[in-house]
Amino acid sequence: MLTSAVYSVNAQTIAENRTVTETVVLKEKSFDFGKIPQGKPVTHVFELVNKSNKPVMLENVLPSCGCTTPEWSREPIQPGATSTIKVGYNAATEGVFSKSITIQVAGGQVQTLVISGNVYRTAATSAPLNSSLTLLKNN
Repeated sequence: MLTSAVYSVNAQTIAENRTVTETVVLKEKSFDFGKIPQGKPVTHVFELVNKSNKPVMLENVLPSCGCTTPEWSREPIQPGATSTIKVGYNAATEGVFSKSITIQVAGGQVQTLVISGNVYRTAATSAPLNSSLTLLKNN
């Protein structure tokens, strides 16, 4: 019984430390692209702020799959400064999607972004030639 009490206290202490050490704050944690055409890559820029009094580095930004591509600065984010993470999504597959991007901040902080949307099928070919236009041009 004593073991579970120690575990509870340790888990609470760890949770409290994570709250205290949260240095990077995201202005938004998710973005819905809505309906997007198949074959058209889309991007969204997420903003984050360094709320600490020291420069902070993003160690890594990891997408959940190869269809999602994050771009971020490898430079330290100065205290109070804003930085961005540009997330691209290759809308190659038709249907609803939800993808996560894990942000690893130096010092052990981890944040998660989510992008979502619905990719719809586009026409395989361009619109057929309108013969009425040809008749009008010839008159």
